[in-house]
Formats: sequence, structure tokens, C-alpha cells
Amino acid sequence: MKLRFAPLPFLAALLLAAPRTPRADAEPAPVPAAAEACHASYPDFCIPPPPPDLNCPNIRGPKPFRVRAPDPHRFDRDRDGWGCE
Repeated sequence: MKLRFAPLPFLAALLLAAPRTPRADAEPAPVPAAAEACHASYPDFCIPPPPPDLNCPNIRGPKPFRVRAPDPHRFDRDRDGWGCE
């Protein structure tokens, strides 16, 4: 039985195309742009920072929700930590 070997360029292409698993010490992946668009004042779900200025009817999510200072959209009018009550 005669063995046939693939040409070297073919093998190199296979090795370069193989998926690679990240190393444990590799840098973490960058935060997606969508996550950067969430304001930290609203930890329960993603609400983008202004502009535009949003009001409670513009929010699709559970209400009331927690609000941390600063509250750029002024959802927490009475400053008790809960927005859109």
C-alpha cells in the first residue's frame, strides 16, 4: 500500500484555517458597543444615556426600576432610588 501525502501548501492552509481556542492568560474581549450604550444609573436593564432625553413612556421594561445617581433622564423625581413609580 502506497501512502500519499498532501502537498505542504495544502497542509499549511488547513492549519491556518483551524479554529483556535483562547489562552487562559489572553486579554479579555472588548465590551460590545451595545453594552457601552447602557447608562450605569439604571442597573436593572439597559437604558441609553442622553441624548435624547427619555421619559417613562419611552421605557420598555419593568417599572418601577432602581435608579442610581446621577439620574440624567430624571426618572426618579422623588429621589427615593426608584424610577417611573
